[in-house]
Amino acid sequence: MTELLSQNNIPPHERLIMALDVPGVAEAKALVETLGDAVDFYKIGLELFMAGDYFGLVAWLKGRGKRVFADLKFFDVPETVGRAVKALSQHGVDFATVHGNDAIMRAAAQSKGEVKVLAVTVLTSLDQGDMDDLGFSCDVQQLVLSRARRALALGCDGVISSGLEVPALRREVDHKLLVVSPGIRPVENRPADDQKRVVTVEQAFQNGADYIVVGRPIRDAADPREAALRAQAQIAAVFGAV
Repeated sequence: MTELLSQNNIPPHERLIMALDVPGVAEAKALVETLGDAVDFYKIGLELFMAGDYFGLVAWLKGRGKRVFADLKFFDVPETVGRAVKALSQHGVDFATVHGNDAIMRAAAQSKGEVKVLAVTVLTSLDQGDMDDLGFSCDVQQLVLSRARRALALGCDGVISSGLEVPALRREVDHKLLVVSPGIRPVENRPADDQKRVVTVEQAFQNGADYIVVGRPIRDAADPREAALRAQAQIAAVFGAV
C-alpha cells in the first residue's frame, strides 16, 4: 500500500504527536522532560486548558524547540470561532482543531494566520452505533469524506480522522490534505478504553496518515521514553528512514 503513503514533506521524527493528557502543567512538563528528544511534537487539549497557564505551557514548549498542536476543537458562532483562532495564532501554535459546519470552518480558515487548521471529522471514540444514535443517516466513512472535501474547499489545511478512513481520504481527496490520526494502539497493548476505531502505528501510516497522535500507550508505559522511541522506530521503518 505504498501508493497511500503521505506525500507531504514531513521529517519522520515529527510525525509522532504526543498527547499531553495529564491533569496539570507540572505533570506535563515532567513528562516532556522524561521524553526528551524522543518527541518533537505535542498535543495539548481541554484538560490542560482548564488546569490553568495553558499558554505558559505553550511558550515553555516552543522555547524548547517543540511543535505544538492546540486541540481545543473550537465550536461556536462562526465570528467567535474566527476571533478565537486569530487570538490563538498569536501564541505560535502549529496546529489547531475546529468542529462544526461550513461557516465555522470557513471562519477559522480565514483567521488562521500561520496556524494549520484541522477539521474534526468523526471522533475516534464514536462508532457506527453512536452515529446512528446521534441521528446521522450516513455511514462513518461517507461522513468523513464529506467533511474532508468541504474542509479543504473552505481553506482548512487538514482533518482529524481515524486511520480506518484514511485510505478512502487518500484515494478520493487531494493528497495535499493533512491527515492526523488519533486512536493509535500498539498491537500488543490494546486496553479497554474509550477509543473504538483504532489502528496501529504502522497501519495508520500505511493507510496514508501524515501524523499520528499517541497518548496513553506512551504516557502509561513502564518506560515512556522507550515506548516513544519504539514508535519512532516504527515510523522510520515505514518511511525508509532507517
